[in-house]
Amino acid sequence: MKARVHVMLKTGVLDPQGEAVRHALGAMGFNQVEGVRQGKVIDLELADGATEADVTDMCEKLLANTVIERYEIELV
Repeated sequence: MKARVHVMLKTGVLDPQGEAVRHALGAMGFNQVEGVRQGKVIDLELADGATEADVTDMCEKLLANTVIERYEIELV
């Protein structure tokens, strides 16, 4: 089984990387971009018997900083 975890900063948390990307896009002439939030995608290859609850536990303990980040799990 494979799982894909999407990790993004929570709403209201400043995203300096996203702002730098927005600024760079504007400098390149892409003025229609009003905001950028940057995150990460983590693909996991899981052993037989692994569950979504196991992936949730991984996210809570290591993959996401749950104080400032939210995550979504997609089983693929």
